[in-house]
Amino acid sequence: MRILQIIDSLEVGGAERIAVNFANALSSKIEFSGIVATRKSGGLQSDIQENVPYWCLHKKSTFDVKALFALRKICLDHQVDWVHAHGTSYFQAFLLKLVLPKIRVIWHEHAGARAFETAKSNRVLAFCSLFFDGIVVVNQSLEKWCKEQLKFDQVLYLPNFAMTDAHQQKTTVLQGVDGKRILCLANLRVPKNHSLLIRAAVLLKEKYPDWTYHLVGKDAQDDYSSALKNEIELNDLKNTVYIYGLRKDIHHIIEQASIAVICSESEGLPVALLEYGIHKKPVVSTSVGEIPQIISNGISGFICDVADTDLFVQELDTLMGDEPLRQKLGEALFSIVDQNHSPDAVVHFYLKWVYQI
Repeated sequence: MRILQIIDSLEVGGAERIAVNFANALSSKIEFSGIVATRKSGGLQSDIQENVPYWCLHKKSTFDVKALFALRKICLDHQVDWVHAHGTSYFQAFLLKLVLPKIRVIWHEHAGARAFETAKSNRVLAFCSLFFDGIVVVNQSLEKWCKEQLKFDQVLYLPNFAMTDAHQQKTTVLQGVDGKRILCLANLRVPKNHSLLIRAAVLLKEKYPDWTYHLVGKDAQDDYSSALKNEIELNDLKNTVYIYGLRKDIHHIIEQASIAVICSESEGLPVALLEYGIHKKPVVSTSVGEIPQIISNGISGFICDVADTDLFVQELDTLMGDEPLRQKLGEALFSIVDQNHSPDAVVHFYLKWVYQI
């Protein structure tokens, strides 16, 4: 079997990280595993293993003919059987199918919010899905959505998985005091709901003046980002809440944190949660997407409703004041991630499905 991953870019993000993880994990399981970024490269390029071929098409428009035929040539030269298109790159896979009909297409949806939309508002996707051979989704709500809204039968719910990188350079040093850092690993955009953590910082500052909060992820310098920075300024949190932007050394950053959080209003299965688990970090999270399938409240972490700021603050308060509990919850989360979200387990299930469709 010969599979090529397709993703819009290799900027640091959940879908991008999963695309790289798939390319790397499959490289030792099948005859050929490669990855293509259609528009631009990014920080995750350095995470691609040396034995995994990588190309960037530098696509300049939706219907970039030069980029399309470059992709076609890659597939022909390397006898690719399947393209596995992540997120919005499904359209590039659809165009490829038009000029290379023998190629088989898998679409991988990572955005949990789509489960609240209709097929009518996704007309392009609905049309393109007629050319798909299979769909992979990251939560059960999306599985139901694809079957009901797209009328598509070959849908696989496949948990995300995370991989460590022993060769990752350690460059980022988080501000604050060792043992008193709270990390939120998420790009600065609307569904990630960073304001929830800032409100918690305001409420907990007096009781825990030495604790700091660290926001790591792409900063688009847009209205969302400006609003967050204004909130930090207005609440006199400039020495309490720090924004770092995109960083490559994610595992090194997680190692420096004592508590990790997810504040999102919607999710599939965030890769950040799995990475927190690999590093045995205690987590406080909103109860969205597949997160409740991994975090049992009070056993392998804490979860709360998105709208329940008081409970989110209370759970953070509990962890900040109880180091043995932090260690206990971190160990429990690690055990769950290690057993159910290892690359070998997920890839085995994936390949078994692909052989059958």
